[in-house]
Amino acid sequence: MAALPVNLINPISLSPTESFLKKPLEPVGQPVESFGKILGDTLAEVNQLQLQSAKADEQLAAGTLDNVQDAMIIAEKASLSLQLTVQVRNKAVEAYQEIMRTQF
Repeated sequence: MAALPVNLINPISLSPTESFLKKPLEPVGQPVESFGKILGDTLAEVNQLQLQSAKADEQLAAGTLDNVQDAMIIAEKASLSLQLTVQVRNKAVEAYQEIMRTQF
């Protein structure tokens, strides 16, 4: 039996990765918004959708709304945005509780 040739494995250089990890993160061109501002803007948008839905419901009840499907679309948008907001809140509370259970 003839011996099979052995190919050596060349080492991988991590220098590009190491230089990337050592470089501090800097914003590119735009100022970074704070988490509180983003959260506040999102909650204001959810509130605006809820108000639009209530207004469409009033118009539908008064008979002044031409398209019933518009009221249904607005109501569904408001419902989905509220459900998403509640789920994000639940996950945030769950994460907070998990952090509080962590023993140091």
